[in-house]
Amino acid sequence: MPTPSIGTPWLWATSIAVLLALLTTDFLVTRNPHRVHLREAIGWSAFYLTLPLLFGLLLWATSSGEHALEFITGFVVEKSLSVDNLFVFMLLLAGFAVPPELQQRVLLYGIIGALVLRGVFIAAGAALLQTGTWAFLLFGALLLATAAKILREAITGTGFTHDVADLRSVRLLRRLMPITDDYRGTRLLVRDSGRTTLTPLAVVVVAVFATDIVFAVDSVPAVYGVTDDPYLVFTTNAFALLGLRALYFVLHTTLTQLEHLSHGLAIILAFIGAKLVLHWAHGTWPAVPQIPTAASLAVIALVLATVTATSLRARRTTREGPGNQP
Repeated sequence: MPTPSIGTPWLWATSIAVLLALLTTDFLVTRNPHRVHLREAIGWSAFYLTLPLLFGLLLWATSSGEHALEFITGFVVEKSLSVDNLFVFMLLLAGFAVPPELQQRVLLYGIIGALVLRGVFIAAGAALLQTGTWAFLLFGALLLATAAKILREAITGTGFTHDVADLRSVRLLRRLMPITDDYRGTRLLVRDSGRTTLTPLAVVVVAVFATDIVFAVDSVPAVYGVTDDPYLVFTTNAFALLGLRALYFVLHTTLTQLEHLSHGLAIILAFIGAKLVLHWAHGTWPAVPQIPTAASLAVIALVLATVTATSLRARRTTREGPGNQP
């Protein structure tokens, strides 16, 4: 059975209040639509990377080193998976021709949707874990299947590349309500010819929410492979998602160069899936070994470093080309 959570009611309330304050700040930043420059994006990214480090140190000082290590490991896993979100966000923003000055508002809506969905999945996961260790086997099987799917798509090049107009959520929305032909600033609804009409911004936000569901199904079981504490699962997801808006503009061009990232994410998900299966097996047969959190962090960091290096090397080789060789 899972150990008692470190999340007291006071700690939950404080954490949610801080989260709402940060989201409110993000809304104020995006209130006046503007093109995000690299310097601004780097500043916000540094801020949102500093926050989880400070929180990890706070856990180390007030709780235990094990809890702090679980949080940092979970954050690295969730941040890695959230980078995959950015690939899809890029396709959606390009597919809907979202103006540069509105892109950060779309991303913010996407982050809020992801936070709500993951909160629901985290609560459901915690309830499942209370029923017994079989839930770890279920989560592990889900992650292993997801890893196989991602790896197959990475090898065959059949990932999320279809026309966004074919998304079921978008087709359904177009049937239910009329949609304006142009963007109307940050407005989602307008009065047009005497009737309430959606703007293209509302359509792209719905498309982003639909993809958030897919990512929530993958990411929540992944972090439960690191810790079974619902509070730590929630905070790792929250910290990983909060900085996505700024990180998108920092990595907009860099992400396309990391062609092996999907391979790395598949390996990470498969590793965590295997860890969950071992955890279930250990509960049934105590002689079965478990993978320590420190070893998990080392494996994840090694995989990310390796795929980054191989991606950059492959990019450089392609750029040089055989015709440029001496």
